[in-house]
Amino acid sequence: MNKGKDDRDIIDDDLYEELDEEELYELVEQERRRYIEKSQHEQHQKPKRPFPKWVAWLIAIVMLLNVGALLPKTFSIPAIDFLITSAQLSTQENIQSYKEAVVVVETDDGRGTGFSITADGTILTNHHVVEGQKTVTVAFPEEGLFSGDVVKTYPDVDLAVLQVDGENLSHLDLATDKSWQPDKQQIYFIGNPLRFSGIANKGTVLDYITLEDWEKPVVMMEAPVYRGNSGSPVINQNGDVIGVVFATLKHDSYGKVGLFIPINYYQDRMD
Repeated sequence: MNKGKDDRDIIDDDLYEELDEEELYELVEQERRRYIEKSQHEQHQKPKRPFPKWVAWLIAIVMLLNVGALLPKTFSIPAIDFLITSAQLSTQENIQSYKEAVVVVETDDGRGTGFSITADGTILTNHHVVEGQKTVTVAFPEEGLFSGDVVKTYPDVDLAVLQVDGENLSHLDLATDKSWQPDKQQIYFIGNPLRFSGIANKGTVLDYITLEDWEKPVVMMEAPVYRGNSGSPVINQNGDVIGVVFATLKHDSYGKVGLFIPINYYQDRMD
């Protein structure tokens, strides 16, 4: 366990670099050309495969951006990869089920992610996503829009609880093992980065780290975390939530990592 302090900037400040429309289109073109070249190289060894759906899907995104206004702050180069990964993961039944419980949390100042933990509308997110708000707008992918009340906040661990008036809502189960330790396990996380919604991705749990002004350690993971992922559930291979994404960090050994709050910090306060 890493017990050293780290006072570097962590909250969503360096999560992307700005690209103009031509640069974005060129990135997609590079991916398309790379796939065509690879296919031509392999065509003598394997039967010809159909044009992949993810390439068509990615080009469609660019066309939509060309028609509408380009997002003010759009993609870093790895963003192309996370869109492809999300499209692939979203074909899995378990990921489709998890996504139904992940919500968009909109405030007067912006948007973030949250996730439902009960059928009657209890939602967990980050404190910094809803800070200063009494009510927010919550959007479920299937059930639609709700008005949500901020009913509990835990600023010391950057968590907040929202409540919407609903029933039979999709929700996720929380892990119950409070003795859980990082062990390089593979995880999923789902959120609303870069103004997209319901983006699924995967990563690897690394280690604990204690941050400046935090009494409790948080967990590092090797994963593509971007602005808007704050409040995303971190889900283990059993389908249980083990943490909540809240920041990124440039670590001396691991490089850029995502950070999440262990779910037992919330459970301890509820107990």
